[in-house]
Amino acid sequence: MQLDGKHIALIATDGFEDSELTQPVDALREAGAEVTVVSIKPDTITGKNDTEVAVDALVQDVESHSFDGLVIPGGVVNPDILRTNEHAVAFVREFFEQHKPVGAICHGPWLLVEADVVDGRTVTSWPSLRTDLRNAGATWVDEEVVVDDGLVTSRNPDDLPAFCSKLIEEFAEGKHEEQTA
Repeated sequence: MQLDGKHIALIATDGFEDSELTQPVDALREAGAEVTVVSIKPDTITGKNDTEVAVDALVQDVESHSFDGLVIPGGVVNPDILRTNEHAVAFVREFFEQHKPVGAICHGPWLLVEADVVDGRTVTSWPSLRTDLRNAGATWVDEEVVVDDGLVTSRNPDDLPAFCSKLIEEFAEGKHEEQTA
């Protein structure tokens, strides 16, 4: 498998877009990765369509250096709550400081804006984030999937096949020396 031995974190809380969490987790596990669901709340989190997902670890109890990559699903509520949590924001920022691949879909890039890691990058997202991303210094484009030095972004659930494929590719490649924090 492409991702054997890789340990990927997925950060989420209540209000995630169900398919944007479950499909990447399934694709990564199918490719051989170990996936840890990290959250700001214990036990379980619930998606906007009532999918319940077990939380493996609290963000304040894990260290980014223990993981090979990070996934941030969307849903309006999920990243909006996460971006107000200092532990979640610091956790995300550390992946960029360590030049590790990160994927964010839909509204997930809001967390990237808060972590101050999009300046100078080309990204995509749900269209309503366009101005926020541009104001944070990113170049926003309307494309199915965008890869910029280990940062994988997509717009919505329709983009999940391309998003998951690029996540696997970037996580298999590993560290991105050119990636900037």
